[in-house]
Amino acid sequence: MADTLEFNEIYQEVKGSMNDGRLRLSRQGVIFKNSKTGKVDNIQAAELAEGIWRRVALGHGLKLLTKNGHVYKYDGFRESEFDKLSEFFKSHYRLELAEKDLCVKGWNWGTVKFGGQLLSFDIGEQPVFEIPLSNVSQCTTGKNEVTLEFHQNDDAEVSLMEVRFYVPPTQEDGVDPVEAFAQNVLSKADVIQATGDAICIFRELQCLTPRGRYDIRIYPTFLHLHGKTFDYKIPYTTVLRLFLLPHKDQRQMFFVISLDPPIKQGQTRYHFLILLFSKDEDISLTLNMNEDEVEKRFEGRLTKNMSGSLYEMVSRVMKALVNRKITVPGNFQGHSGAQCITCSYKASSGLLYPLERGFIYVHKPPVHIRFDEISFVNFARGTTTTRSFDFEIETKQGTQYTFSSIEREEYGKLFDFVNAKKLNIKNRGHKESMPQTYDEYADSDEDQHDAYLERMKEEGKIRENADDSSDESGEETDESFNPAEEDEDVAEEFDSEVSASSSSSDGGSDREEKRKPAKKAKIVKERKPRKKQSESKKGKDPNAPKRPMSAYMLWLNASREKIKSDHPGISITDLSKKAGELWKSMSKEKKEEWDRKAEDAKKDYEKAMKEYSEGGKSERSKKEKYKKKQHQQKGKVEKKVAPAKSPAKSPAKQLGESFKSKEFVSSDESSGDNKKEDSEEEEIASTPPSLEDSASGSD
Repeated sequence: MADTLEFNEIYQEVKGSMNDGRLRLSRQGVIFKNSKTGKVDNIQAAELAEGIWRRVALGHGLKLLTKNGHVYKYDGFRESEFDKLSEFFKSHYRLELAEKDLCVKGWNWGTVKFGGQLLSFDIGEQPVFEIPLSNVSQCTTGKNEVTLEFHQNDDAEVSLMEVRFYVPPTQEDGVDPVEAFAQNVLSKADVIQATGDAICIFRELQCLTPRGRYDIRIYPTFLHLHGKTFDYKIPYTTVLRLFLLPHKDQRQMFFVISLDPPIKQGQTRYHFLILLFSKDEDISLTLNMNEDEVEKRFEGRLTKNMSGSLYEMVSRVMKALVNRKITVPGNFQGHSGAQCITCSYKASSGLLYPLERGFIYVHKPPVHIRFDEISFVNFARGTTTTRSFDFEIETKQGTQYTFSSIEREEYGKLFDFVNAKKLNIKNRGHKESMPQTYDEYADSDEDQHDAYLERMKEEGKIRENADDSSDESGEETDESFNPAEEDEDVAEEFDSEVSASSSSSDGGSDREEKRKPAKKAKIVKERKPRKKQSESKKGKDPNAPKRPMSAYMLWLNASREKIKSDHPGISITDLSKKAGELWKSMSKEKKEEWDRKAEDAKKDYEKAMKEYSEGGKSERSKKEKYKKKQHQQKGKVEKKVAPAKSPAKSPAKQLGESFKSKEFVSSDESSGDNKKEDSEEEEIASTPPSLEDSASGSD
């Protein structure tokens, strides 16, 4: 029989988490070395009291109990290793390795057994689960109920935080089964015990969170909150901050205690303890200590006998015991003169206090936001009425807080406060839909640098310059299209149609009314070449100079690889966000360097664009002449081919667009317009068809 046994990839269960490592069994005892931390647990052979082999989730497990009540659990064994372990325990430790499987019936009704540091819930002779009592942080009792709360394990992905046991009433006199159960737990649990007398007691204080009236007993190391239903013991080490805040009505005071970790009641977590006091309520307080002890411990911060307002006494005692400063509102004053702003957060109305280093909202739910964790703030238009606005805060972790229904008169004071604290102001509302009175909200981020907005402005300027140059080139290429001639053509064709359809009516008023739609026809005619122009813009010349990049894009291209190396595996979107943050935090001197580079690139682009547009003029002029010549030849062919059906209409069509038909001339004569021009048009219109060829030839 070997003197030692070694097992790799064995898991030790510690406070609900599984730590892998190596297990070694020798004559001297059991040694387990954690592969992650290197910690070594050594159990002497003489201390072993019992060994149990059972089936668990990770194969099979070994449970060892020591004589002083400690329990050690090791999982990850194979079923075939049972015989080897059993023989080793018999020969070296003189213990029988008992096989005891867990009950998997799924019942929730059984018997609780207390053995050493372990609470075992059994059904029959088989255990369902076991709880190490050293993991219990709180034990509270109800009518027929006992609740166990556990220490949070940061190493475990999922932690069990609470278990409730229903204890049925018994007929035995003088024995309360609920209290007996709680005493068995508290005797072994890691629970704060209220030993000794309290330093002082404050009776029936109004508490907003958790809601109710509680007696507060002040002990040297913890605070005991005792109510009709629940009890809370709060160690002073869990107190982060203390706040003393005046109510808006100037008659009450809030005393806020920030806790981490929070106190728990079921699934509810209370990160803040909020007490409400009336300013008129006074108290005389005597500490349960002699004067020498008070002087030695508190060094003059407290005296044995004190009197004053209740809120002053509570805050003074807490400040001395917790040894933390009390935060009060700073210099901020709202429109009504109060140091807070009435608003709504989520579904409840409350008060928002701008402090020197953050914001705090009371009371449901309480929120404390420090300035150093704020990414930006935003003034947004109210969703229901224009008499109020919303104040949004977004943290660097991406959490957003929206405080709504703030009175419009508070805007100036709050904006000045935020601006003085140098917080980023960024509006994301719909500026177009906001009324004129809210323009100041839309412009509230003018002084703040926004990398994305600056880049968009730069690209917009470049796009405008490019559009101007393309518009000039477009006008040059479209010289064959003359808008003035097109307008005349539209008007003449329309007027001739009018005269043909209404030859019986000679009234000038009718013609004027029917001439008005000519504007619509003009718009339709002008749109066609614009569509062609836009179509020509879509096809970009590959030889054209490329638009320059903005200062931000130049910096980003130069810094992209460095950001990737500093943050390996970063995604494209996260890289863009990180780049934006770096650009915002960059000093003005460094940004000016990239602005100069962007300006140089812009000048080079404009110079190249000018050379490109001048170099292309000669080619465009050749194309235009060629198109013009083709257009003239096409017109000649149409004139020769088209038959002359009526002497009144055909001459006008054959001689060109600037001539009017005889019918139009006869209708114009009745209106008394220029007779000389009409007579000339009559002579031209009466030209015989035999002269048309000679006229076209002269063209």
